[in-house]
Amino acid sequence: MKKIIALSTVAFLSTALYANADMQSQIDELTKKVQTLEKKQTKNTEKISSVNALAAKDNLKFDVDFRTSYDNIQYETVGKKKYSNDALYSNRLWLGMGYAPVDTMIFKGQLSFNKAFGASYAQRGTGHGFDTFDWVINENLTDDTLKVREAYWLWTPTVGGFPTTLSVGRRPATNGYLINLRDDDKAKSPMGHVINMEFDGASASVQLDKYVSGMYVKLCLGRGLTNAASWASSATYYAGGGGAVSPNYAEVSGALDNVDMLGVIFKPYDNGQYSLMTKYYRGFNVPGMVNNPSYVPPAAPTAAVPAMLMKSLGEMDGAAISGKIDGIGNEINDFLDSTVIFASFAWSQTRPDSTNAADAMLGSTEQKSGTSYWIGTQMPNMTGGKFGLEYNHGSKYWRPFTYGEDTMVGSKMATRGSAYEAYWTQPIIDDVFSMQIRYTYLDYDYSGSNGFFGNGGAPIDLSSSTEVAAAALQGSDPVKTAQDIRVYFRYRY
Repeated sequence: MKKIIALSTVAFLSTALYANADMQSQIDELTKKVQTLEKKQTKNTEKISSVNALAAKDNLKFDVDFRTSYDNIQYETVGKKKYSNDALYSNRLWLGMGYAPVDTMIFKGQLSFNKAFGASYAQRGTGHGFDTFDWVINENLTDDTLKVREAYWLWTPTVGGFPTTLSVGRRPATNGYLINLRDDDKAKSPMGHVINMEFDGASASVQLDKYVSGMYVKLCLGRGLTNAASWASSATYYAGGGGAVSPNYAEVSGALDNVDMLGVIFKPYDNGQYSLMTKYYRGFNVPGMVNNPSYVPPAAPTAAVPAMLMKSLGEMDGAAISGKIDGIGNEINDFLDSTVIFASFAWSQTRPDSTNAADAMLGSTEQKSGTSYWIGTQMPNMTGGKFGLEYNHGSKYWRPFTYGEDTMVGSKMATRGSAYEAYWTQPIIDDVFSMQIRYTYLDYDYSGSNGFFGNGGAPIDLSSSTEVAAAALQGSDPVKTAQDIRVYFRYRY
């Protein structure tokens, strides 16, 4: 009898232990699912709160983002010349607005100015007017006039059981996925590795997360330049009548063609902790600087006869795949829970229209491909702020559309060579007032990283004495290294 009782006790304890282990396994699995749902719920709550804030009462809602920055910038060329500005102070204002008259229709806009302190010498329209080019007008230091940075409507109907969006206007096309981490902003529509500039256009998306968590696909259309004569641009009058060489807003023969972009964004997965995003795009009639055949050196270039002209040159393809982990593991410790790591790979390829060397793309009439990779992490620190480290590297013919990146010394994502960055972002008063200290260092292997798509963007091998000497004969002394130390204070409400 004692044997039977003992055996029964052992069997009971074994069953209980097995049941406890099985129950603990189920509890662990449920805990993971709850944590994942909590992260998704947090994102959804933020979106709903934003819409509710816009819909509250019957008036337009405004928000303010005002930043004061100090930048210390340093350049060194291949020829060992140094250029610097050790006291560049600037103010940037973003005045946002929005209204949702109904749950499925939202208007959003943003006015902006971005300027250096006081007046500055030759502040606007220098360098062929590139500083006031529409793609970057709100990202460069100009003046204190308010300019439209964003203005669009967003319709969010449910079609056939699928949440969809349709939007037209001056769409948010800067501060995109991953680049938003160092910029301390919520990610906008594009992928920061390949697109970071202003566009007018449209987008349409459909949510597919009933099949896979976070899945969606989005079609993006943009126009970066319109070929149209201005009002009364070349009216001529003569005895007995009047006429116009180029009637108002008609296409101008021989001028730059319309610059358009078509892109597809596909996010295959996002559960709030793990996310993956992909993008493919093509830019049509992209422009570049070419030699003006009417200019004969050594005569000085003039407004009527410049040394170089902007010309439509061909198409530019690009693609990227980016992944992010927002929180390492599951409740290992607070530090890992709040740590973000990411990696991204991108590709670009020229498609020249001409076989004429004078109209080459990036210095070649053949198709040229470039690649770039980018890794980074953002970690919490003991002061309640965030510390980040990033590195990216681009190849000889790498060329993204990142002219609007928030870096004074040029786009780090466009670097043909290596770019290093470290930053510390610190809240001072909740999420209303913050500061950041950032260091960016660019080490170029090839020139032309921040050029357009013509021969001005041709890569010169900066380690080749032959190529550097040939460039020097043309009066070129490319930048080899650039660095920017930035400190800013930012108010948002």
